[in-house]
Amino acid sequence: MNDLSPLRQDEAIPLEALEGSIASATEGLLAHRKDGGHFCFELEADATIPAEYVLMRHFRAEPVDAELERKIGVYLRRIQGAHHGWPLFHNGEFNISASVKAYFALKMIGDDIDAPHMVAAREAILAYGGAAKANVFTKILLALYGQVPWRAVPTMPVEIMLLPKWFPFHLSKVSYWARTVIVPLLVLQTLKPLAKNPLGVNIRELFVVPPEEVKTWQNGGEHQSPFWKRFFGGLDVALKIAEPHFPKNSQEKAIAKAVEFVDERLNGEDGLGAIFPAMVNALEMYDVLGVPADDPRVVIARHSIEKLLVVKEDEAYCQPCLSPIWDTALASHALLEVGSEEADRAAEDALNWLTPHQVLDVQGDWAEARPDVRPGGWAFQYANAHYPDLDDTAVVVMGMDRAKARATDPSRVQFDPAIARAREWVEGLQSKDGGWGAFDADNTHHYLNHIPFADHGALLDPPTADVSARCVSMLAQLGETVETSTSMKRGVDYLLKEQEADGSWFGRWGVNYVYGTWSVMCALNAAGLPHDSEPMRRAVNWLLSIQNPDGGWGEDCDSYKLDYRGYEPAPSAASQTAWAVLALQAAGENDSPAVARGVAWLAQNQRDDGLWPEDTFTGGGFPRVFYLRYHGYAKFFPLWAMARYRNLKRGNSGHVAYGM
Repeated sequence: MNDLSPLRQDEAIPLEALEGSIASATEGLLAHRKDGGHFCFELEADATIPAEYVLMRHFRAEPVDAELERKIGVYLRRIQGAHHGWPLFHNGEFNISASVKAYFALKMIGDDIDAPHMVAAREAILAYGGAAKANVFTKILLALYGQVPWRAVPTMPVEIMLLPKWFPFHLSKVSYWARTVIVPLLVLQTLKPLAKNPLGVNIRELFVVPPEEVKTWQNGGEHQSPFWKRFFGGLDVALKIAEPHFPKNSQEKAIAKAVEFVDERLNGEDGLGAIFPAMVNALEMYDVLGVPADDPRVVIARHSIEKLLVVKEDEAYCQPCLSPIWDTALASHALLEVGSEEADRAAEDALNWLTPHQVLDVQGDWAEARPDVRPGGWAFQYANAHYPDLDDTAVVVMGMDRAKARATDPSRVQFDPAIARAREWVEGLQSKDGGWGAFDADNTHHYLNHIPFADHGALLDPPTADVSARCVSMLAQLGETVETSTSMKRGVDYLLKEQEADGSWFGRWGVNYVYGTWSVMCALNAAGLPHDSEPMRRAVNWLLSIQNPDGGWGEDCDSYKLDYRGYEPAPSAASQTAWAVLALQAAGENDSPAVARGVAWLAQNQRDDGLWPEDTFTGGGFPRVFYLRYHGYAKFFPLWAMARYRNLKRGNSGHVAYGM
């Protein structure tokens, strides 16, 4: 912890002391630089990803790596909740699907089912209704292992690959992540393979009824209405009757088209879609189709998964994906805010590392909706050319534009061509309602979230306030105004329309209303909305109303609950406190006691290495289903907020003219 003397709740940290905190945080952040000056921090999800990694190895009968499995076991036991099951985020509620997978993986690793932690987990799972209550993805895994019959899984015939674009269900109508997960899964569901499972491990003890009696899809997501459950339940029954009678030639043609889809997007050692579930499904698809183990596609698909492992001295886990573009872009903004010669040089190095990662030559899946737009975005991962995203692209562009304006050596910041192409791509992917989704335009076929496969409620990629705010911020920083730009005006109108009754904004990709409100307030400030305007004042008042007594801000992932649309209080967290401070600064509140207390909280909770502890999950994957702990968030966001506080106190108002 920082050795600052304790401050009263209404006392501001002296700027001289803050300089030491900023210098220490800068040094701590720079210590994490990787090759070429980029950043890539750990990205942690819940128990399902490491559990599925273990089960993937046994599905394929890979040689046992006893030491790796031992370390994954240590990790899974450590994150077991006080409720004896496994949550979706730190200190979260019991989740049946995560618990079933974690238990299965631990049993596969060799944990005795009579060990206390296994007995407690089993009792918690059975009390919930047993493994039959798990979600669709978990049931598919159980079917692959022969733990439930395939009739327990919603039918998804591979012939979907042959449907015309006008059909109610078409791959172009769902999100990128759904697309890449579904396509190889269609092959698996059609061929219905059985895991090799050389140890013969089963989890029959997790079922309240005999698993072979789990006959039909019956649960559905909590977001799905009774009407849609009945409708699609009936359709599922009809498909199960009809599927065995589908013509073999059309099935073979559809499988070939699925393989072609995966082959084209295999993405080298970064994997299909560069996300773990799609990568595993692709590998298992190749296995089931009999593709030899030494085939380059199988070799590279397997290697891409191994790159996601985080192996430490005592434990290990598997990440859902890697986040180098996002981490590097955001760290660059924090360093540019610091403004020292060393920090500026590091930011320029990082942004130069980003430049060649721009996707300029691949018409990705987004082109289905916008075929006349040229590519020009950045992806989230090291490589994912078919799936760049608007959020990363906007943040990269704003960093480049900012570095260009500050550079003392223009030869180091040759960013104009990259900025121009990215701007063209971002404007081209604006949706009809004026907002922006993450990966696609007009991905708003909301009825598809009611199909049985979509019990997670996250099949689509519609426009959201946080991504739209980033795009508006970027356009404003590049000089567009609501008076001169139709795209800009439509974007600002969308954001104003999305404001919640309490003054906040929903955060799709960060937890949650604090994140969304920070994003939008920065955008509206950059767009020139007056600080005393009604939307800004409502947002400021909301942020002030939820500040914790200790001066920080925190928000629990339960704010995504379907039956509760609103902020859920939580202990103060470094990243969420920084977002709230940055949001208030964007509204001209840097001199307010609330901001002073927030900055003081950050300074006083700083570790000796200059960084901040943060076990909480403040990133969103799929609301209510999948959350993320970005290990980098507590390393660059607090630094950014403290440095901006110092800069504004010194009268450098230009630091809030930027889009972020």
